[in-house]
Amino acid sequence: MLDIDLKKFPAAPGVYLMKGGKGEVLYVGKAKHLRNRLRGYFSAAGDGRAHIRFLMKRVTAIDTIVTDTEKEALLLENTLIKKHRPRYNINLRDDKTYVSLRIDLREEFPTLQLVRRVKRDGARYFGPYSSSSAVRETLKLIYQIFPLRHHPLETCRRRERPCLYHQIGQCSAPCHGLIDGEAYRTLVDGAVALLAGREREVVSLLQQRMSAAAEQLDFEQATRLRDQIRAIEQTVEQQKVSDAGGGDQDVVGLHREGGEVEIAILFVREGKVIGRRSYSLEWRLDEDELLSSFLQEFYSREVFVPDRLLLPLAVEDADTLADWLSERKGKKVHLLVPQRGGGRQLVDMAQRNAAEAYREQGSRREARHQVLQDIAARLHLRRLPQRIECFDVSNVQGRFSVASMAVLSDGEPDKGAYRHFRIRTVTGADDFASLYEVLKRRLARGLEEGLLPDFILIDGGKGQLSVLSAVLEELGLSERVDAVGMAKSRVRSNVRGKAVERSEERFFLPGRKNPVVLRQGSPALFMLERLRDEAHRFAITYHRKLRSKANLRSVLEDIPGIGPQRRKALLRHFGSLKKIRQASLQQLEEMPGLPKPLARRIFEALQAD
Repeated sequence: MLDIDLKKFPAAPGVYLMKGGKGEVLYVGKAKHLRNRLRGYFSAAGDGRAHIRFLMKRVTAIDTIVTDTEKEALLLENTLIKKHRPRYNINLRDDKTYVSLRIDLREEFPTLQLVRRVKRDGARYFGPYSSSSAVRETLKLIYQIFPLRHHPLETCRRRERPCLYHQIGQCSAPCHGLIDGEAYRTLVDGAVALLAGREREVVSLLQQRMSAAAEQLDFEQATRLRDQIRAIEQTVEQQKVSDAGGGDQDVVGLHREGGEVEIAILFVREGKVIGRRSYSLEWRLDEDELLSSFLQEFYSREVFVPDRLLLPLAVEDADTLADWLSERKGKKVHLLVPQRGGGRQLVDMAQRNAAEAYREQGSRREARHQVLQDIAARLHLRRLPQRIECFDVSNVQGRFSVASMAVLSDGEPDKGAYRHFRIRTVTGADDFASLYEVLKRRLARGLEEGLLPDFILIDGGKGQLSVLSAVLEELGLSERVDAVGMAKSRVRSNVRGKAVERSEERFFLPGRKNPVVLRQGSPALFMLERLRDEAHRFAITYHRKLRSKANLRSVLEDIPGIGPQRRKALLRHFGSLKKIRQASLQQLEEMPGLPKPLARRIFEALQAD
């Protein structure tokens, strides 16, 4: 263990960085008293923290940064973790993006939007929801009851008549003046009440409208309203209602076995449990430190911050966390550890969910481990491939050459580790040279950072594999990283030339003449095919993005007077390049902030193009 003089460390709040032999940051932590916190790591009294030895055996130096307050230390810790991505800090490999519903009540005619990021922009957000398909079903119900607009006002106002949604009764067409502001605001209030969980208000409103329709002998409308009331009541019956005071709160449960931890979060909105999310972590430090780090990592992303967090145990820096969360939310946030009543019942429910998620993860983990063992045996790998990287190159006639890296960690996609590469040194469509550049850059950086794959899968046959083998040999990694080339299946006619046959996927290994063929339908083949397809998808998506940006820039910015800001304004106003092309001269001249001479220049340039 590192021998240091603890008296040299400051007795003040701040951040400490534990570093390995190559100067890499292994762990970043914060403390309100740095000297006391570090003393705990070096205690020889066996005070229950013997589990830290796994980290301390690797630490060769400790740096500290002093701050004025605990809150500053927390913010600095977040920044340093994002910068260095230390191996022993929490890394939430979350492949699921939450969806929320957004409505900006300050707009003339507010509408609901499905978004994946919660921003502090003055709008109101509902969620998060784990299933986008379920949210879309909810939106269909809302639009049937409260026909809010679907599309941007300016886009709809340029149409000669209302859109299709109006014709099927799911839009009140404010863009064409078919509803006034006061009546539309009533629809908005009803939609907000329904999303906020105030179903009784909505049902009461609909019952009044149903009675009015019946009195006017409009029985068709009354029947429609009756069905909508029933749909709401059925939806409400399916929700689990808590008795923990209502409001918005996230409930955290924690289950730990050895060095593995499962954390479950229940999302409670207006007293109803609307969803759950669980995370599997490796952690050997104290549970309060684990919980604090998890909360920082989770809420530092663009997610909804509730009014209350119900926790299974107290954390040392609860007040600092509460201040930080309150600042992010814009109002007071409370961290509570309930001991009885409805709050305790919710925490117990979250704990049971964490235990069940751990059990489910254990079964899946064993299955993935078996698949990885099968891959290692069939492809003659030197070690279990816990980290597999796959590379693919994409270009069109040598233009916009890019490459991608997709990653499997313990048999699961690690999307946070995916990477794009712009080809810098190769001109034209030379896939071998492009692949050499990308592999050299990736592995050289991996040597510096101490993060190398166990196994690299190349999308291609013997040619691509020879490039990979050359890079590994050049960097002295031939014995450290396994290499395999995966050639796509070949389509060919049979001997009579009448039917088409597809050959198996072939895996080429260094030093072996004949390829290895995995059994069709086997889990090992499926895992590697999925990884190859992910790398291809990631490369193609990036390539198309670059090509689209370049095309857009060349068309608009070649016009004198059009720069990046004006190009963005044009796209915001018209919606797309296609619609700018279709716009008449009068429509261009009517755009706010666009001088008429420039509007004419744009019109003439696009027409000529």
